[in-house]
Amino acid sequence: MTATPSLITPRNENALGILWLCAGVGLFSIQDLILKLLSDGYPLSQAMVMRGLTAMPLLALLAWRSGGLGSLFTPGTGRMILRGFVMFVAYAAYYLALPALPIATTVALYFSAPLFITVLSVFWLKETVGWRRWSAVALGFAGVIVILRPGANLFDWAAMLVLLSGLTYGASMIAARKLGTTESAAAMAFWGNFVFLIMALAMTVAFGDGSHANDSHPTLAFLLRGWAWPSLVDAALMCGCGVIAALGLTLLTQAYRIADSNAVAPFEYSYMLWGVVWGWMFFDEWPDLVAWIGIGIIMAAGLMVLWREKVNDLPPAFDRVSADSDPI
Repeated sequence: MTATPSLITPRNENALGILWLCAGVGLFSIQDLILKLLSDGYPLSQAMVMRGLTAMPLLALLAWRSGGLGSLFTPGTGRMILRGFVMFVAYAAYYLALPALPIATTVALYFSAPLFITVLSVFWLKETVGWRRWSAVALGFAGVIVILRPGANLFDWAAMLVLLSGLTYGASMIAARKLGTTESAAAMAFWGNFVFLIMALAMTVAFGDGSHANDSHPTLAFLLRGWAWPSLVDAALMCGCGVIAALGLTLLTQAYRIADSNAVAPFEYSYMLWGVVWGWMFFDEWPDLVAWIGIGIIMAAGLMVLWREKVNDLPPAFDRVSADSDPI
């Protein structure tokens, strides 16, 4: 059924887009929760393989519906695969940090990505960034330093993995802006998941037998632990990550398709709230005052960047119509 023109207003479309985006972000936050819960008994490679296998047919179906499977094979396929390798580094670095850090801290540090995107856009896309956005970027990285607390006893080197994730995710988004002029979002998502699966299988070959197992740090244990036969519930949770990846991507793409990007993009930061909720409910984690200050600074800086992009009529850093990627 098609709505009558009188019911289709920018306000209604933006409200619906915000609803879709918040649903998608909330769904992706469940993936963080699942992986942190599984990190005590299984290796990352096992969870990644099962996620990739589950998502592959779903993403192929999305590609078929959006333009046919033939649309996956274009002159830009090689560049999409190369981008997939960068995305894999972003995913793997983020996931490996989850066992060692509170979820809220991990998510907050991940939101350095819009700051990296702003910096990279200057050198890669030759965009002009004014002093206000540069000030917001500087403020955001100050918030990162507050959370990291270098030199303090609470510092964990796994936090640097999240910053690596933000940097590589930002690079992949810049690449998506360039690829998005000729390639579909469905094709970029498919090839991204294809590389994700291949690299997860490579990790399995390298570490799956458990001969390199190391429990000296939660991150190393999650990386090097051997495969284990999962319970039915755990297997369903691993496969559920693949469903989340496909369904969450659909919700986010729909949000940016029907609504103004700059209207919905600020609601990406609801991801941080979910990180706090899941950490409190399942792991008895609650950010201390210093962490809350750092989280607040990063959120304020990111919103300042989005606001300046709106003023300058630029696509927001997390515009997934062209970027197609889930928020880790």
